Parts: sequence; C-alpha cells; structure tokens
Amino acid sequence: MSCSRRVFLAASGLALRAQEKLPPVRAITRGPGFHWFGYYDKLQFDPSSRYALGVQGSFEHRLPTAEDRLLIGMVDTEDKDRWIALDQTRSWSWHQTCMVQWLPGSKSEIIWNDRVDGRPSGRFVSHIMDVHTRKKRTLPAPIYCVSPDARWALATDFRRLYHVRPETGYAGVPDPNIDVLAPDNAGVWRMDLRTGKNQLLLSYADAVKIPAAGVDWTGAKHWFNHLLFSPDGQRFVFLHRWRGKSEGSGFSTRMFSANADGTGLRVWEANNRFSHFIWRDARTVVMWCWQASHQERFYTFDMVSGRIEPFFPEELHRNGHCSFLPGNRWFLTDTGPDKNRLQHPYLFDTQTRRSYPLGHLHSPPDYTGYWRCDTTPRFSPDSRKVVLDSPHGGNGRQMYLFDVSQITGA
Repeated sequence: MSCSRRVFLAASGLALRAQEKLPPVRAITRGPGFHWFGYYDKLQFDPSSRYALGVQGSFEHRLPTAEDRLLIGMVDTEDKDRWIALDQTRSWSWHQTCMVQWLPGSKSEIIWNDRVDGRPSGRFVSHIMDVHTRKKRTLPAPIYCVSPDARWALATDFRRLYHVRPETGYAGVPDPNIDVLAPDNAGVWRMDLRTGKNQLLLSYADAVKIPAAGVDWTGAKHWFNHLLFSPDGQRFVFLHRWRGKSEGSGFSTRMFSANADGTGLRVWEANNRFSHFIWRDARTVVMWCWQASHQERFYTFDMVSGRIEPFFPEELHRNGHCSFLPGNRWFLTDTGPDKNRLQHPYLFDTQTRRSYPLGHLHSPPDYTGYWRCDTTPRFSPDSRKVVLDSPHGGNGRQMYLFDVSQITGA
C-alpha cells in the first residue's frame, strides 16, 4: 500500500495502523502547566536546531483576558528537554500566542509581543531579547511577521482582531475603531526593527476602495490577517476579510500581495475562499482555497504572472497548516480533527509524490472553537525534527517532537 494511500485512509478514519511505520516521537514539555508554540510560519528553532521556543500557560478552554499572562521559554532538545524560562507576556492568543519567534539569522535573539500600561490606555509593544545574556530592548509597536533579513516587521491591528477573530487578537487595549467598518488609520503597519519607526502602509479604507467583483460590502466590517514576507523580503501577502449580513457568523476572504513598502498592490478575488498558505519561493505561494473548478485543494499562485495551478494530489485534499522544509522538497502540513477527533500531521515528498504520516493524534471534544488546539507543525533548520502542539497525551496541550530524519534523509 502506497504512503499516499495510507494517509488518505488515515484522514478518512480507516487507516490500518499496524501497516504504518511512524517516526519516533516524544513529549518535550510536561505539566504542571500547558505548553505550546502557536502558528506554523514562525521560526520556532534556533539556527543550530537545538532550542525550541514555546510558551507556558496555566489554564485552557476560555479566552484570555487582559490579566492573563504567559511565560516564554525554550526547550533544550539536547539536554533532556530541559525547559528554560526566559520572560513573560500579557498579549497573546490561543492560535498564535504572542508571535514569539527567533529573529531570522540570529543565533541568540528572539522577538515577541507584549503590553505596557499607560494613560488613558495601554498599548501593545514588542521585545527583542538575547536568550543567553537576557539583554532586552523594547520596540513601540507589536509585530506579526519579520522579514528574512530581520530588518522589518509587519503587523495588523490586534485590538481589532480581538473582536472579529478572538483566537488571533489580544485583550487589554480598547479598539478606538470598534464601530468603524473600514477605518483609515489602521491596517498594515511596517516597523523598522533597528529604529522602531512605524509606518501605516495600507489601511482598511484603502482596501475597500478596491472593489471585489459581485460583493456587496454594505454594513460589512473589515480586517486583515496572516501577513507573511516572501523568502527574499521583496514582497508580502496578507488576507483581507470581512463580515456582513451575507456572511452571517462567518466571513469572506480575498488575498493581497504588495511590495515590501506597500506599493505594487495586487488582489486575488474573494470567490477563491483563501485559507492557509506559505511562500514556496520568491514568486510563488502555495495556498488552500476554492477555485472556479469547484475543488477545494492546495494551489500554487504565481505572484508575477498571476497563474494558478493545482499543487497537491487529489486524494490528499485536506486543508492544513503548511510549510516547506529547507530546500523545498518536503512539504509539511496537517489536518483538523476528523470524525473520530483524530488529527493527521504528515510530510509530502514533492519529488516522489509520496506522503509520510507522522501520527494520528486524538483531540478531545473540548478543544474546539476559539481554544481548539491545531497541531500547526514546525520544522527544525536541519530538517531532522518536527515539533507540534497537541493535547492527545492527556496532559492538556503540550509540545511533541518527531524525529523525521529517516524520512527526510537529513
């Protein structure tokens, strides 16, 4: 039985577990407390592939408030998975924590979001810290993603996200535009990580000036999500989302791309139903979406020519959090819970077109909605390790490390 067929059966709840050869796995965090990292498109590992960042919380199954804190730390995977406490944050969400990540290219510096109090209200900030010396400096605004040269960061309005997508927004700072459908003073900001200078590149009002074919925006509230620089740092993409009467409790989405300075804006229309995505190279994005062929699957989007092509084998049609390991041969992704509440992370070999399951992890029913625990697998720079978040071990959400070296040949 081919590996592709086995993963397809697993996703359908029909896998013959005895026929599978799954990679070794171990929990690298444990109680007391709950540990996870969050999103899949951030650098969890340092360049040596030894230290894996994470956060520690004290509760589950409710939204965080302004008073709730997370501890920030890292796991030494070469010293009995020792947890090393580093700092804390008061700005976090279940799906993306505080955007904690290694600064690209740095052997010792990390960056994350936090909140400082003040009058008449507090504000969100970000910190850069050396994990060895603990020397820290504070920047005047939060970050969402960091450019590959660690010079710039992009951010959207976390105040707004707390009301429209609470699983990705932060509590603690009131949104002055809470009743404004498309404000002109918030949107996508770019911050210089050396000077802290922060510039609004594109506002929500700017976005709605670009009409969406066949869409009536009357009464619709707009926001941006999922900002990500290209591998060469020359462009970025993000999702423009809105909720109006026609969307009910859901929302609609279209994708924008732009030059790093906000110029050269390009839009992919809303009928594509965009979801998870990752840059494959400097001009191509791989994204799960619906296309005019009425198929939901992963597609490649050429940001230069505008060409769209199917990416994934048909039998593996499952939306997931996706990334490419170094070299772009290996595609790492996962699935949401199936009818048996099993989540299926796996690797896909783009050369042989074979897939390799990493596990079939049970997610208890109380991990749903805002506080669901997506596995969002992340890889180490040496392509030997995959770490993901999961509650399947019975200790709440914890981080698990899979040794994938026999699969990748790293």
